[in-house]
Amino acid sequence: MAAKPLITAGLDPLHVTWLRVAGAALVMLPVAWRHRRLALRRPALLLGFGLLAVAGVQACYFAALSRIPVGVALLIEYLAPALVLGWVRFVQRKPVTRAAAVGVVLAVGGLACVVEVWSGLRLDPVGLALALGAACCQVGYFVLSDHGSDGADAADPLGVIAYGLLIGAAVLTVVARPWEMDWPVLGGSAYLDGARVPAALLLVWIVLVATVLAYVTGVLSVRRLSPQVAGVVACLEAVIATVLAWVLLGEHLTVPQVVGGLVVLAGAFVAQSATPKVGRTDARGGGGAAPVRAGGAPTSGDAPCRIASGETPSGGEAPGGADADAAVEGGTSGFGGGRGLSAGRRTS
Repeated sequence: MAAKPLITAGLDPLHVTWLRVAGAALVMLPVAWRHRRLALRRPALLLGFGLLAVAGVQACYFAALSRIPVGVALLIEYLAPALVLGWVRFVQRKPVTRAAAVGVVLAVGGLACVVEVWSGLRLDPVGLALALGAACCQVGYFVLSDHGSDGADAADPLGVIAYGLLIGAAVLTVVARPWEMDWPVLGGSAYLDGARVPAALLLVWIVLVATVLAYVTGVLSVRRLSPQVAGVVACLEAVIATVLAWVLLGEHLTVPQVVGGLVVLAGAFVAQSATPKVGRTDARGGGGAAPVRAGGAPTSGDAPCRIASGETPSGGEAPGGADADAAVEGGTSGFGGGRGLSAGRRTS
């Protein structure tokens, strides 16, 4: 939400994305130092999270926006929950609850109304491929957020996020070329629904809330809800962005957008109410905290499917920016999301 005034003030959307990721990386730098051994223990996980969950989502999404409408790009990117279900069912060969499947269908259908995908619809194979690439990177966010949360060598989520942001910022530096940015804009003011706000204050909000907080809460939610359920709930990001655009930026909401938002809410509720079939074992072999159901209550034997290549949890089963701003900018959370997170990808 705070990104649009900066873009209106003269910053390129890709430069705003670089600012939020690079700023978040600086904020998380002490965390990365604290978990410096993680870079030696889980280099592949950190590299994958940085390339897919941070840089990949943002780069593919903004490249897609240059060729197709924002609504189409958002809808294709948020096909990620359906792709996560496909990964769980056909790649990991784990059962998928009916509630999660129904939630995905409702969420994607409602999101099509929220972003009004029919507006300015045109077919561009390259643009569609780029948007699908963003969706696949979004899947990587959910999968890698859950990866490594079990076992004796479990990766601390804050360490994963910190190194992911550092790697993502390095990659986006090459893509965004920040040395070409109109830096004086940050020393001036921007307008938020007619109110004059310091551009630097908006940037602080984007970095701390829309990126750092979004990634932390997103990754933690994936580990508690399971990737397939968290992916559906993440579709609320676009709905919240649309509502905030109406409240804070004075943008108009159409009847299809309101109805679509309600359908997405219904899909998220159905998905998160799914009861896992198989227990999630504690990372320390059962000696720690009790597993958690999708609804949040502790359990002691059953939990959702885990996505962790190369792991075999005892009794268990083997994404996340975010691009909420994109729904407002017209061209995120991640994000969210954006990207991030997301529950986003990662945007505000």
